[in-house]
Amino acid sequence: MIRPAQRRELAVKAVAMKGVSIALACRAFGISETCYRYSPKMDEENEQIADLLLGLTAAKKTWGFGLCFLYLRNVQGHAWNHKRVYRIYRELELNLRIKPRKRLKREKPDELAVPEAPNEVWSMDFMADRLGDGRQFRLLNVLDDFNREGLGIEVDFSLPAERVVRALNQIIEWRGAPGTIRVDNGPEYVSGTLMEWAENRGIALTYIQPGKPQQNAYVERYNELCREMGDGV
Repeated sequence: MIRPAQRRELAVKAVAMKGVSIALACRAFGISETCYRYSPKMDEENEQIADLLLGLTAAKKTWGFGLCFLYLRNVQGHAWNHKRVYRIYRELELNLRIKPRKRLKREKPDELAVPEAPNEVWSMDFMADRLGDGRQFRLLNVLDDFNREGLGIEVDFSLPAERVVRALNQIIEWRGAPGTIRVDNGPEYVSGTLMEWAENRGIALTYIQPGKPQQNAYVERYNELCREMGDGV
């Protein structure tokens, strides 16, 4: 069913575009001539609301309808109903001002080279978990990058640099020394204790970039396997 306002609009278009008389247009669309000649008293106010909304949204590009309406009501003191203001807001299509999301440019992770023989490159990393009584403990995982062989897991409530060195010495006793050990930037790895130990052993320490665990992907994957095995126990 077409509302009277819509029939009035069709009659106005017929008079303007087809050149028919007002009386004929009114009879054709089923409205009275009084309805045809009626001019809403709120048109001027609606234009004022539209101008204010356009000015606000141009000046405050991040404002939505809520902030615009509160500004008109509380700051400028207009007592317009929020439904009326929102109707005009939508007619102006201001509700479609959607700010496009910026796509984050992610750097392509560096591909890890696969060593050609055992003991060329090791990776190590820490894990953390809690016991049933809430106490936290840590695990130090050491991995050979050549065949992803787990070389050792050191577990304790605290694993300072001295414990890291002791664990590595135990592995080297039966495995032999690696040429390089890849680590992150944790305090145990950047300590003078580990650096001095590595220098004395002739082992190079390779540090990944901060915030890029994918550069130590082999041992990160090994950590996930350890977690999965722990959950299944």
